[in-house]
Order: sequence, then C-alpha cells, then structure tokens
Amino acid sequence: MRVRRIVDLSVPIGPGTQVYPGDPVPRFTEHSTVRRDGFNLLHLELGSQTGTHVDAPYHFRDGAPRINELDLGLFAGPAVLIDVRGAGSRVPVTWDRIAPAASRLGPGVIALICTGWSAHYGTPAYFDHPYLAADACRRMLDLGVRTFCVDTISLDETPGEQHPGDGYPVHHLIAAAGGVIGENFRNLELVDFPDPLVTCLPIALEDADGAPVRAVALQLDV
Repeated sequence: MRVRRIVDLSVPIGPGTQVYPGDPVPRFTEHSTVRRDGFNLLHLELGSQTGTHVDAPYHFRDGAPRINELDLGLFAGPAVLIDVRGAGSRVPVTWDRIAPAASRLGPGVIALICTGWSAHYGTPAYFDHPYLAADACRRMLDLGVRTFCVDTISLDETPGEQHPGDGYPVHHLIAAAGGVIGENFRNLELVDFPDPLVTCLPIALEDADGAPVRAVALQLDV
C-alpha cells in the first residue's frame, strides 16, 4: 500500500485565522529566539474551536464525552463526499441534496459535506454559509453516520445581526448520538477520487470540548 495523493483539508492557524463570532482570536508571540535563547519557541493563545477543528459531544452536552475520551476511530476512516455546491447563502441543505449519496453512507463512514463555501473564507460572506437541515441530519444519523465534516464555519446556521439562528439543532442531535462534527474544512472539491481515506485526528487536549486538527484526504494504492 502506498499513498498516491494527499489533499490538505485544513486552514492554517495564525493571527489572521477567521473565527466564529465571539470566539478567541489566535495570538502568536515569540517566547524564545535563537538569537537570545538558542532556540525558537512560540507562545500560542487560541480557542479549542480554532481553524479546522472537531467538536466533541461535550461541546453541547454536559456530561457527554470530551475530546480526549472519544474513540479515535471517529476521526479516521473511509469518506463519502456529498456535493451540495450551489446551495445559496443561509439556505438549509435538505435531505434531497444528501439522498444521492445515501447508499454509500453508514457506520464508520466520514461524511464530507462540500458546500464550496470555503471560497469565502476570510470574508464577511463566510458567516452566511448554507447549513445542514435538522431532518437531513436525523436521516444521516439513522444510517449510522457519526462523523460530519463541512467546509463552513458551522454545521448549523451562524447567527448574525439579522439572523438570530435556531438554537444549533444539528449540533444537539449529533452530540446526543455520540457523534463528532468537523468544521472549517477546505479543498473538499479536490477530493475527486474514489474511496478516499480521511483523517482529522484532534490534539489530545484534556477535558476539552473540541480541538484543532490537521485534516487530510488520502488516495491510496492498495
């Protein structure tokens, strides 16, 4: 077995990383330098949901598993790309858009929901993304999906000044099922090969609600 191709699905983390409204803004400062100390070392300040990251059920459910308590099998496995590009600003992605991929969804499968909205990353429009409808989420959970990854800042609608949101129903559904959500993915449209293997393993932050990841899709020669 060898890796033929790797598609990087992660946004870089730095002072310019776009964050969810109200979340901590990342800050990097020099702690040590070669000139002064003999080595370079950064001091990092960032939120647990910074950049490309995964949510544990604990993010929305007290008493639920935290990021370091989850089976790592949730973060690596065969993936199915669900292409819903063309969904408009703040439009729910309903089951009819998911249904063409339904026969390939099941336990152990990582669902990659490609909205194409990562093209807006770094702009105000990024917050006006399409989002997964609650009924579509329920149907995917019924099929056994427990890992949902999307190329937007949230799988639910992001509230805004004129958009109060509806209480994060999809986050609650997935948390109740013991599943995980990956957000701020990018380059999903480049996963154009069959049977991709996706890994989005989180930093092992103790007792955390989520953690940044370096997500990749691998094309393997078996």
